Amino acid sequence: MKVVLAYSGGLDTSVILAWLKEHYHCEVITFTADLGQGDDLEAIRQKALATGASKAYVADLREEFLTEYAFPTMMAGAVYEGQYLLGTSFARPLIAKYQVQVALQEGADAVAHGCTGKGNDQVRFELTYKALAPHLRVIAPWREWNLRSREDLLDFAAAHGIPVSATSRSIYSRDGNLWHLSHEGGPLEDPWREPDEEMYQLTVSPEAAPNRPQYVEIEFEQGIPVGIDGERLGPVDLMVRLNRLGGQHGIGRTDMVENRLVGMKSRGVYETPGGTILYTAHRALETICLDRETLHFKDLVALRYAELVYYGLWYTPLREALDAFVRKTQETVTGTVRVKLYKGNCTAVGRRSPHSLYREDYATFSKDEVYHQADAQGFINLFGLPLKIRALVTQGAPTAPLTEIQRD
Repeated sequence: MKVVLAYSGGLDTSVILAWLKEHYHCEVITFTADLGQGDDLEAIRQKALATGASKAYVADLREEFLTEYAFPTMMAGAVYEGQYLLGTSFARPLIAKYQVQVALQEGADAVAHGCTGKGNDQVRFELTYKALAPHLRVIAPWREWNLRSREDLLDFAAAHGIPVSATSRSIYSRDGNLWHLSHEGGPLEDPWREPDEEMYQLTVSPEAAPNRPQYVEIEFEQGIPVGIDGERLGPVDLMVRLNRLGGQHGIGRTDMVENRLVGMKSRGVYETPGGTILYTAHRALETICLDRETLHFKDLVALRYAELVYYGLWYTPLREALDAFVRKTQETVTGTVRVKLYKGNCTAVGRRSPHSLYREDYATFSKDEVYHQADAQGFINLFGLPLKIRALVTQGAPTAPLTEIQRD
């Protein structure tokens, strides 16, 4: 039997690698994705081989992660439950896609992951497997073995000579990539307790941020971020810079209790400095480039899109169809947005576009020659006609002509 394991090199997957070999007497091949988490990937590859993997694949997926997953989600305006910018949610389908590719290339019988039976990630991985290679067997050790805690994993690792960096005092469960860093577990399991400041790794506290605001200009082409402060940048360099800028000013901290797909509530704390800046800037540009009806309908699509991503339904006809709608809306979303970063706040303070629908000559409160204010009377009369008729029926009001009532 040959199994391809999604491998991070952390405590869980290191133990799983050894457990698979011991329990299933199988050949294990590992796959590790570089999503910009900052790990030493060569060290992870060597660790996998030293722990018993027959082969260890590593793939740099940073640009694809941004251009095909993070940016489309941002352009959709998708935010789960009004706060979560979905950084882990859209990472899992990408990792699983390449894990499946390795399994097919190697003629593997099964794929394995290190997700617990309580979380959302197990669904995201396994729905991808079903969509791309339904014949592969899925092994989820957390749903099979008798190891029940982090301490159990540490004991197993010690007994099998597996080197791990985690200790019983390192109690946060984290997931990081170019888009965000998430924190769960440990003290965060008490929703009344404020997160310890030392937990944060990407952002300074707003109180410790600079006392002077910083202005940043973000350039977009058809909804895609392409430059900062007049300098054109590739997606990876752009995100690295925005994360640094946002982190310096305490931008992008989110502390929320979310509804997991499996039915329970869970508290998570997220750091998404660059992503928060992009969401803010992109939305500001859309307000001048999209007409009212499209913008409002897109807000409805954003809610459903966020649910699809959170639930792991990336490789579905509906998500693809919604993407087609979003891409159409982005054809005119080209321009520049100026944002103000200051002590945890990211505010759009300027926006411009060659496709802007904003017309100062129509919107001005000063004297103008293009808008006749008297025209509003007829519009209001017709727009409010259902209200008038209902009042006439329910209140027994006289049925005098509208012009006669107005003269009174």
